[in-house]
Amino acid sequence: MKLHKTPLDGFIVIEPDLFLDDRGFFLETYQEERYYKAGIIDKFVQDNHSRSAEGVLRGMHFQIKNPQAQIITIMSGSVYYVCVDLRRNSSTFGRWHGVELSDKGMMQMYMAPGFAGGFCVLEGVADLHYKVSGEYDPYDEGGLVWNDPDIAIQWPSKINNISDRDEKFSKLINLEADELPWINL
Repeated sequence: MKLHKTPLDGFIVIEPDLFLDDRGFFLETYQEERYYKAGIIDKFVQDNHSRSAEGVLRGMHFQIKNPQAQIITIMSGSVYYVCVDLRRNSSTFGRWHGVELSDKGMMQMYMAPGFAGGFCVLEGVADLHYKVSGEYDPYDEGGLVWNDPDIAIQWPSKINNISDRDEKFSKLINLEADELPWINL
């Protein structure tokens, strides 16, 4: 397993060991001790699966009172995944970084608690597997608008389907302190 740091501390691209042959492939998507030794010490308690079509943008989502760490694996398809640092005490607060993840190479992404995350499907249908460190609570969900001009995420031009909810999220400057209570993360 190889780790690739990004400009945001707490946002890591993971390259798991992939065993390929003429029949297909095998990989371990998570092995607690190996990930712990790599510095990913969160306890993961829930797995989620998301499927989206080409051009769909989902995000930018976060849990307000109980922020979650996530390990994301693209099971099929190709996405551009973006994280925005929402940790007020972080030197990269308000900055974003994006990575292309696909089933060609089976890269994963680790996102520490305190980030907003979202993605755009680049081609076909994408299946994402999320391993999360906290149970999902729909009453604790927050969001950051995907096209906040102050953050200026450079999304691919493939976007053609965004939910009304995701379109109506706030800009970072308008998020209230009670929406970002985890300022010391």
